[in-house]
Order: sequence, then structure tokens, then C-alpha cells
Amino acid sequence: MSPSSKTGPLVGAIDEGTSSARFILFKAGTAQVVASHQKELSQIYPQEGWVEQDPMEILDVVKVCIETTIDKLIALGGSVDDIVSVGVTNQRESTIVWDKTTGEPLYNSIVWLDVRTSSTVDQLLDKVPNKTRNKNYLKPLCGLPMSPYFSAVKLKWLQDNVPKVKKAMGAKNCLFGTVDSWLIWNLTGGKDGGVHVTDVSNASRTMLMNIDTLKWDPVLLNFFELPNSILPGIKSSSEVYGRVKEGALLNVPIAGCLGDQQAALVGQQCLDRGQAKATYGTGCFLLYNTGKAKVDSAHGLITTVAYQLGPSRPATYALEGSVAVAGAALNWLRDNLAILPTFGEAQSLAEKAELIESGEVYFVPAFSGLYAPYWQQDARGTIVGITEDTNANHIVRATLDAVCFQTRDILEAMNKDYGAPLTHLKVDGGMTANSLLMQLQADLAGIPVMKSSVAESTALGAAMVAGAAVGCWDIEGAPFDIPAYKWTPRYSENERDVRYAKWKMAIERSMGWDI
Repeated sequence: MSPSSKTGPLVGAIDEGTSSARFILFKAGTAQVVASHQKELSQIYPQEGWVEQDPMEILDVVKVCIETTIDKLIALGGSVDDIVSVGVTNQRESTIVWDKTTGEPLYNSIVWLDVRTSSTVDQLLDKVPNKTRNKNYLKPLCGLPMSPYFSAVKLKWLQDNVPKVKKAMGAKNCLFGTVDSWLIWNLTGGKDGGVHVTDVSNASRTMLMNIDTLKWDPVLLNFFELPNSILPGIKSSSEVYGRVKEGALLNVPIAGCLGDQQAALVGQQCLDRGQAKATYGTGCFLLYNTGKAKVDSAHGLITTVAYQLGPSRPATYALEGSVAVAGAALNWLRDNLAILPTFGEAQSLAEKAELIESGEVYFVPAFSGLYAPYWQQDARGTIVGITEDTNANHIVRATLDAVCFQTRDILEAMNKDYGAPLTHLKVDGGMTANSLLMQLQADLAGIPVMKSSVAESTALGAAMVAGAAVGCWDIEGAPFDIPAYKWTPRYSENERDVRYAKWKMAIERSMGWDI
């Protein structure tokens, strides 16, 4: 019995994250998962602060996830013929360059959290007129501050430091893309006619797209001294880009593309101005939908494109705050300090820490500097308030607190920029399985926290835009109800503010270390 009779049309989502990739098939118009497969990705650390991935491994893992999911669908009695379209969502900013004639990568993917480009940022700041070294010099054009985080800075490093990349750029044989572009180009034919595109949400993270015109900006390209020939075409988030040229998905249209955090915003159905979501994964990312209005932050947030639901539709914008280290801090406790056996034990260990004691221990996990709203590259990890009574449980608890404090930092900035405090915060991501973390988030932010019962918000967002492009998903006209878990604040406002003031003291102590 095929799913056409049981479940109707299906929409696929390729969800390519930092630590794993997955392929998920949804029943069109619903959050119902029909089949899925996930596989881990390895990371390469050539030097301290450098983080790379093998682009061929990323592609191979995605293909394995697709083929295995299709096998599972067929085992369920389903048919690949029911798959009407596929969407792509991806880790953003991570930068891949490849040879367009051979299809071979010219270097490993430089991952978004890599900080090798700190010296590149310094060199670029020297180019700012009047010797102001203003890191917001380009923000009016692209919405972003100068930071190692964004793709153009990584591209500049590749051009300056990898001779074969510079040579390929000069010969107009080099293609650049974030992970979405790399996957779409390969799946639609690669060197044999692959489609070289990205969507507005991913392009808005490069520092090369004009945030108003949604086109590559010649002023930005000139500032970074990068050639236009390497760039993908910028498309909307919801349209048919091309068709899959091989494998189980042969001829299925790829019809949606969103950066992972924007996809989660769509998947959480934060489609109205004033709605926001936080995704807790390797990092933590808050997006606040500002509608058709482009809000320029005066408090350290960045202006980004949330989505564009079709080539003739206007873009929807968002304010975003990015925390570099969330789940990554638990990785550090497990792998470097060996005080956390598994992620799952973080909650039980933190609960053993007495609040009165652990409340005095603060951990700022600024391993590679601080992102929003501080944007301090010279900050480094700091644990303060340690006494002879402090034990491993207090450090675990302080790590969970740190995720929540960093989220509050961004919520405070959003309130100041937009002037409308949130009434609740929608959350998703792997760390939301920790119910203590979610309770602490409500306590320290002072607003209810709502977690969707659908774990795959990011993949769901990609499926929604891909389904909409082929007429199988009415995103705005037919919202669907998803039950949510809710945590309400337990702390008084005074308790909250006292602890937050101490967090701010810890932040101050973390700054200025890497000079």
C-alpha cells in the first residue's frame, strides 16, 4: 500500500548541520514524519581555533541519508513517486570553494565557528576610511558587523592563504558556496550542468549581499576584493531551483532552501512580526521576526533575511542574536574535562548542585570570543566564584546557566531594538531535551518557554518552503496546531536581576584576554 493512499504527497528535507546530517520525509501540509535517517559528520581541527569539514564527506553523508530514508519508505510500503519536492537547510556561513570543471573541493569547508580569520578581520578593519577601524562600517549595506563568523572573511582568508584558490579565482574556475550551494550544485548534476544557486537567507550571511536589494553588492565585493565570477545566483527561499540528477530522488525538484536558523523560524511558524524562536544546538541562535521592516540594531544584534516565500514575494526580515557556545560547552565538559560522562547526565548532575552554592559559580564559555550582543573577539572562557566547596556538579550547573544568561543577553537587546518585549519564547534544538535547562531559561529570562512537540523544526521549515513552491503546502493560509510543552518562571524579578548582574560581572572579567 503506497503512502498516496495513506499519507498523500510527501516532501523531503535535507537538514545538513554542523555535527550531523539527516534526510526526513514529511506528509505534505503536516508535521508528520514518515521516514528519516541521520548520520554523524566528523570535524577536523588542524590548529587551535580552526574548525574544518570535508565537503566530499558532507555530500556523501547526505546521499547516504537520502538513500537509507528511501529504503525505509519502501519497506513501509511507500513509493518514491509520492515525493513531490525536496528542501535544503544547512549550517550557515560555513564556506566551501571548488573547481567547477572537476567538481573537486579546493580546500576543506571552513566551518562557521572557525576563528582563524581574526587576523583577516584586523587587516580588513585597517581598510575602513579615516582609520576608525569601525567594525560596523559595512553594516548599513549588509546588516552584519565585521567578524570571523561570516563567509566573506573566510573567503578572503582562502584567497590570501591558499594559492590554488587564488589561482582558480583568477582563472574564473572557482565556485564559492555555503553548504546549501555545494549540495544543490552536486545533486543537480555537479560539473555536468549543476545549478549554482543560494537563497536570500544564506546569502544574507556572507557580508556580500545588499540587505535591501537582495543582490550581490559591488561595493562589498570591491571592499573584500573578491571576484563576482565565484558567486552563486541568489534565489528566493521557495521556488524550483533544479531537479535531482541521480539516485533514489532522480528528477525530484529541489524547491526550497533556508539557512538552518531561518528554517527553524519557519518550522516553528513564527511567521508574524514580533514572534521569535531560540534554537539550542552547538551554538544558540535567536531570531525575531520583524516582518517587512528591516530593523537596524543599536544593541549588537544583526539584521538578517528571514525568508522570501517566492521570487515575486517581498523578503521578511529578522533580528538575530548568535551565541557561539551552547551545547559545545557540554562537549567541552565531556571531552576536555571528563566531568560529564554523557549529555543525558547533565541534568542529573546539575540538579545535585545546591542552588545557593552553584549560584555563586559563573562560567562564560567564550572559547573563541563572544558573539552577540558583545562581538568581542578577545574574550576567552572564564569560570568565576569558585570556592573550596565547588565540585564538578557546580561547573555543570554553571554551564547550563551560561546558556540561559547568554540567551537573556540577546532577549534584552531585542527588547531595546524593537521596543516590544516577548510574551513567550519558542524553543527547539537538541538541548531542549534537558528540562532543567528549559526551566532555568524561563527563570532567568522571566518569560514562559514553549517547546514544540515536533523535534524537527529546522527540517520542517525546509519542507514547508519546498512544498509551497510546488503547490503542496499552504504555509500562511493553513497553519497547523502543534502541541507544546511549557515552562513558567519560578524566580522573582529581584532574584533574576541579582543573578544577571553577577553574570555581567563575569562577562567583564572574560574580556581582553587574547590581545
